[in-house]
Amino acid sequence: MKAPDSIRILLAEDDEAMRTYLARALESAGYEVISVGSGTEAVPYLENEHFDLLLSDIVMPEMDGIELAQRCGEVSPRTKVMFITGFAAVSLRASREQPQAKVLSKPFHLRDLVLEVERIFADRAEASL
Repeated sequence: MKAPDSIRILLAEDDEAMRTYLARALESAGYEVISVGSGTEAVPYLENEHFDLLLSDIVMPEMDGIELAQRCGEVSPRTKVMFITGFAAVSLRASREQPQAKVLSKPFHLRDLVLEVERIFADRAEASL
């Protein structure tokens, strides 16, 4: 089952168990999800495919979520960005450097994640009216 507009999400999370958990929750909610284990793995997807949302952990090896979001802004400026993080100080830094990004702090309930994603796209639907 897909979301009405076939909303595509690119999930970048280095923790494999968390990545699987989040991807399943989003897929159950009807979203199409591609999941990768690092920012560097995510870049080619952003360059070659369309995604409505980049959902990224902030703290990752190689390329962190903030760098990934900045790269996303260069190669796919229409893609929305949402961060997930367990580090409150890092989320403050993220909100200053990437003001268009929503930050969801761990731990969170999967229902909260799905509701935040729905809000992002509800705002988009209202803006287009």
